[in-house]
Amino acid sequence: MLHLLRHAKSSWDDPGATDHERPLAPRGRRASATIAEHLREERISPALVLCSSAVRTRQTLARVAAGFDPGSDLRIEIEGGLYDVSAAELLARIRGVADGVGSVMLIGHEPAIGELAVDLAGPESDEAQLARLRDKFPTAALATFDCPRGWSELGPEAARLVAFVKPRELA
Repeated sequence: MLHLLRHAKSSWDDPGATDHERPLAPRGRRASATIAEHLREERISPALVLCSSAVRTRQTLARVAAGFDPGSDLRIEIEGGLYDVSAAELLARIRGVADGVGSVMLIGHEPAIGELAVDLAGPESDEAQLARLRDKFPTAALATFDCPRGWSELGPEAARLVAFVKPRELA
């Protein structure tokens, strides 16, 4: 399974902070907790988390990780190469994951994460979920895909969108 998570809502309170340094806003902290609860309820616990190095993505990860199975063998990679990149670059990174890794969560940014999600969705995707995803990929939203082939073979329309959740729908 592949889980694409957009970082939670960030704060614009510090006008001197660079985009990379912006922390989560209170709304983002609440949404992250909501997603953590969803992960716990759905028993979503990836084997590998790939996370952008931006402050808001790392803070999102710290909060949603509370929903992962504490007994799981989780590997986390914080990568500067996931910040300010294209959907094609995100796809290339995922394709570099070893095929033996059972599930991956990528925590990133718009517009790349939303574009990647739309690109990956194949013809067997849930149409209602796909329509919602195409409409908007809001902060702290989570798209889940079934990827029947190995990561190295992942490409456009090669995955099945099985769920798309937004924090405000879960609260």
